[in-house]
Order: sequence, then C-alpha cells, then structure tokens
Amino acid sequence: MPKRAALFTAAILGVVLVAAALRSPTGTADACAFDPRVPFSYEADQTRTLYRMAIDAAATNALLPNDPFFALQPIERGVRNGRTDGAPFIPPVLLKAIAWTESTMTMASRSTPFDSIGEGLVTFDCGHGVMQVTTGMTVPLGSGGQPSDRQVTIATHFGYNIARGAQILAEKWNAAPEARPVAGTDTASDPAILENWYYAVWGYNGFTGPGSNRSNHPLDPSFAGWPRPAFRCDGTQSRDRYPYQELVWGCMANPQSRNGVALWERVNATLPDLTSPAFFTPLSVARWRFPYNEMDIPTPQPANLVIAPAVPPDLQSRIFGSPSLASSTERITIRLDDPTTPMRASVTIRNQGTGILSWSASTNDPFLIVDPPAGVALGPGMPCNSSGCPNGTLTINVNPTLLPATRATGTVTVTSPNGGGSVTITITVLAEFAVGAPGTSRAR
Repeated sequence: MPKRAALFTAAILGVVLVAAALRSPTGTADACAFDPRVPFSYEADQTRTLYRMAIDAAATNALLPNDPFFALQPIERGVRNGRTDGAPFIPPVLLKAIAWTESTMTMASRSTPFDSIGEGLVTFDCGHGVMQVTTGMTVPLGSGGQPSDRQVTIATHFGYNIARGAQILAEKWNAAPEARPVAGTDTASDPAILENWYYAVWGYNGFTGPGSNRSNHPLDPSFAGWPRPAFRCDGTQSRDRYPYQELVWGCMANPQSRNGVALWERVNATLPDLTSPAFFTPLSVARWRFPYNEMDIPTPQPANLVIAPAVPPDLQSRIFGSPSLASSTERITIRLDDPTTPMRASVTIRNQGTGILSWSASTNDPFLIVDPPAGVALGPGMPCNSSGCPNGTLTINVNPTLLPATRATGTVTVTSPNGGGSVTITITVLAEFAVGAPGTSRAR
C-alpha cells in the first residue's frame, strides 16, 4: 500500500473510532433525551449567587410567571375535603436544600469549572442539572426524534431547570388528597409552613415504600430505628441509610458555605415524631396503600413559618437577558482525501444578545455527527473564566462509512429556543482517495 494511502487509512480509522465513541454510552440511561451524547451548560460562580436568586424567584412564581410550561402553578391548601387553590409559593429554603441534595446545587458536570461552560450534569436515570429534573427528560420529545425546546432549556439553562424543578415539587404537593396524603391537618395544610411539605418532598424523589428499589418510607425496616441520628449534609454519612425527606431536612439544618457565604439560611425543620401515635399510626407500613387516605398527619411541632423573599426587580433580565443566535459560518468543506487537513469542523455559536443563549444542533444526514447535541453561549456581563467562553463550540464529524458518494453535501441546523430563529450550516465532504489500489474509492 502506498505510504499516502496507509496514512490516510489510519486517519479514516480514527474518524470511524470518533464516530463510534460519539454514539457509545456515556453513563446516561439508554433513553435519555440527548442519548448517547451529553449537552453542554453554564456553571455559575462557586457561591451559586444566580442559582440562589433564581430559586427565590421560582419559589414565588417570579422567575417565569408568564410561561405556560415553566410558571409555578397555584398551591392548594386545606384539609382533605376542603382544599382550594392559593397563591403559588414554596419555601425557598426547601428548594435550596433539595438542589443541594440533588446536585450540590450545580448545573454542569464535576469536571466543569465554576464560571465556565462544560458538559451538563446528567445522571444514569436522566436527571438533569441543578434540580436533577428527570420528568419529561427520559426520551426525545421533539419532532424527528430530537429533543424538544423545553428539554434543551432544562438541560442547558439553570433558570429553566430550577423553574421546572419547582413546578415538579408543586405538582407533588397538589397531588394530595387524590393520590397523596395531606400533611398539616391541624394547620389547614398551609404551604408557608415548612413541615407541611413532608409528603411533597418525599414524592420529589419518588413516593416509594417497602419493596421498591429505593424506599423513602421512614419506617421501612431497611432504615435504622427511630429516633436515628439526624442527617448532617456534610458528606460523612451514607445517604442510603435515610429516606429522601430526611436528607433534605438535614440539609436545611446544616447549610453549606462557600467562600464564607452561607448558601441558604439555617432552619431546623421538625420531622414527624415516629414515637408519637399521631405520626406512628398513619405512617405505619400497614397503611402504605394507594390512595394513602389513611396517612394524613398533623403539622410536626415546633413548626417553621416561612415568609416569601423579596425578589430584585431586575432579576429576570439578569438571569435570562435577551439572547440572540449567531454562528461563525454557514458553509464548511471537510476533506477526507487530504491527511494534512482536519477531518472535522468546528463552528462557533455566539450570543449576539445578553444572558445565556441555549442552542441545539441536529442533522438528517446520517454521515454527519454533531457534538454536543446542545449547549450555551454567553452574552456580555455573564462571568466566564474558561478559554471556551463566552461562545459555544459545535463540532461536526464525518462517518465515512455512511457517505453516499465521494462528494456529499449535508446540513446541520442550529436552533435556539430562547434566542430566536435558526442557522443552517451546509457541509460539503470530499472523500476521493486511494486505499491500496489506484482508481478505487472508500466511499462508493
């Protein structure tokens, strides 16, 4: 084989291996919305300033109040036979403790520095981002088998992720009394009382009991007897030895600090006293049966009444801004027949506006592979310390085994659910080269 052909055969093998790697599992569940690749997201500062502000706003429906999907719904209140809609409100400290329990209040993977862009945080069960949103993220829900705009924003933008997490918690609260017990039978199930969220928090991680893969029933025999040492939220205890709601309660009582800043206010919320008949009886395993109408409990005492926080008037502009999509090019040529040139192309995705631009990339041409499938680009004023900031980078690889001809043209479409419009990038691939015998082509 001629030296040039040998070198190029090795290069092509490298492209095929890259293509295989991009299509191989990456630790996520088989059916996650972006499988098998991972979207990119923005990780804010170490003190989580923007995250904490977003949580305060989401708790009072001041984050995305006019969005029919992300707005916080009214919160029901009242006893089993007299519940009515009330103002949308979740105690913010509760959301912050859940965010820490779920993700240590981070949006991106552990390898992504603060104030930077990198791989988003996606767990094996398709949990995404700060609030580890799983609901609606397990399969692509957009047209053509692609992730939907909502899935893109949840996976890439912390504001949408936090809003969706708050909404899911509200749904768990509002599932009572039809499919969940009521907490706070003696306080009209007031949502401003932290202790009344016991069942909703239980449900956020799965309203599960004995016999499930991960039980959250406080009297499940798999847990230590009651009273048991409180969860300290400091990484020194096994989380598997506590039901989920006790993890959250423990974190509320033990706020984490970064750079001398407490990430939430300390609140010693009270758990149900499982030695008292008022709680032991309704929470007995014998009463664990749908629709759980024998599990209603009074408010554990002493109770904590939470007041809604003040939200800065410019909060929405700081978190969301006015993004505008742009790309560095709309036409690319990739030469597979020249080993001296890269056999892939990179496109810079820019935000010509403000805030965080979420974007996704897709193609209907099987010989083209886009990575990442979604990402972000930052506008002016968004802190970013990485060399990859403030723009996003889309890499386009070619799988030569799927080329329809030695000269092929395909397209990649980049869209932004919050930045308006789309960009179509035309890719021309040239692949006429020798593989050992003159006049033959690898792609025919």
